[in-house]
Amino acid sequence: MSLQPASVVELCQQLVRIPSVNPDGDPGTSHTGELACAEAVAQFLQHCGAAVQLDEVLPNRPNVIGRFPSHPLPNGARKPRLLFAPHTDTVGVGGMSIDPFAAELRDGRLWGRGASDTKGPMAAMLWALHECREDLADLPVEVHFVGLMSEESAQWGSKHFAKAHGPYDFALVGEPTGMQTVLRHKGCLWADVITRGVAAHGATPERGVNAIVAMARLIDALNGPFRETLKTLGGHDDLLGHSSINLGMIHGGTRSNIVADFCRLRVDLRTTAGLKSHGGALRVLEQFVKGIDPAAEVDPQPETQALNTDAAHPMVQALLSCGSSLTGAPWFCDAAHLAEGGTPGIAIGPGHIAQAHTHDEWIEVTALQQGAAFFTRFLQSLKAKTA
Repeated sequence: MSLQPASVVELCQQLVRIPSVNPDGDPGTSHTGELACAEAVAQFLQHCGAAVQLDEVLPNRPNVIGRFPSHPLPNGARKPRLLFAPHTDTVGVGGMSIDPFAAELRDGRLWGRGASDTKGPMAAMLWALHECREDLADLPVEVHFVGLMSEESAQWGSKHFAKAHGPYDFALVGEPTGMQTVLRHKGCLWADVITRGVAAHGATPERGVNAIVAMARLIDALNGPFRETLKTLGGHDDLLGHSSINLGMIHGGTRSNIVADFCRLRVDLRTTAGLKSHGGALRVLEQFVKGIDPAAEVDPQPETQALNTDAAHPMVQALLSCGSSLTGAPWFCDAAHLAEGGTPGIAIGPGHIAQAHTHDEWIEVTALQQGAAFFTRFLQSLKAKTA
């Protein structure tokens, strides 16, 4: 699909109408992957004058990169590199109460999967680049864009981009923040807590060891004392509050007439930066679990760290001068992986996280328009600083 819209609203509609559902978990549709969306964004970026690359991260799942021309500074100094970085994938569409890909305009809202998270923020960024396309080469920064794949699961796109193309001097990561500047967000650790037992006939359970019963003790401890441990060790962040744990999924046993010899609990820890001084979330979790049940195991996914960008950064101050305000967020996004790779950044965009992932996702049309206007004003303000 070629994107040649007449407004940011039409651009967002066209993006929402391209299914780009992350295939992990339960996508709720056979139309998965980011390729079609990346190709459409590539065409739009080319129309704006960018040199475009589709950088395949997983089969048929590329990042889309646009690099705008940039004239050298009169003194020959290196220009800082500025990155706009929304993600192109969405969560699944199963159970939605609206057509996820219709992009209907109704009641002052644009409805559909990704309208808020993050095709709305992406459209606002792209439209600002379109509006400023004649001026980008003369800005005191090089302007690049990347549409990152797989943010909704494992963040393969930002991890790859940080290693292959970073670091940048600053990144604006597209997320629905109500145009507030999220300079801190929590880190994240997903891990499986595993208990093992001895199988026996359900009629003689005394002959076995029940892994579910062992897990029950751990559940009680994780849901109570461990929450307090996280608060104590992680400390209180003035924007983020305390570290937290969610007990999200559990599976154990094979039949009701067999003593369960296996039980697996998936936990989701959202962490503040204070835990790093205690070895990080994984070490804290492992020590606590072993203290309750030495035979239990912890099988983690890679731990991601909290985002903590300096409020004094010139680009943060430029955003504030354009009317944004500082905030933190309990959720996790690609900004943290870019920061791990040496690129400081923040998350920002129109829409609100309350609409993300919902059964009737939407974004207000006025918010979308105001977001595009804000990013345009931000880019123009950079030029004004050197005028």
